[in-house]
Amino acid sequence: MPGEGDRRLEATVHGRVQGVGFRYFVRQRATSLGLRGWVRNRRGGAVEVVAEGPEEDVRKLLAAVREGPPMAWVERVDEAWTEPKGNSIGFDVKHTI
Repeated sequence: MPGEGDRRLEATVHGRVQGVGFRYFVRQRATSLGLRGWVRNRRGGAVEVVAEGPEEDVRKLLAAVREGPPMAWVERVDEAWTEPKGNSIGFDVKHTI
């Protein structure tokens, strides 16, 4: 259930972000921040992230996503901010689409 001040981030991360532990890096960071949502690879080589929670914490996750884990190289992050939907519990790694 979304709380007061919660926001939803929908981000697509481009660069060398597959095969470098990126999804598990995102899940660990999101979980440590208490965020809800998911992360998954896209067939074109990008990684998709959806995160909901207090805006300050979601922005911390976004900063981490822009850096990535040590073997990653983030070229750019396309982001969209919306109102939370509240349909996630915890933070999951989803299958590639």
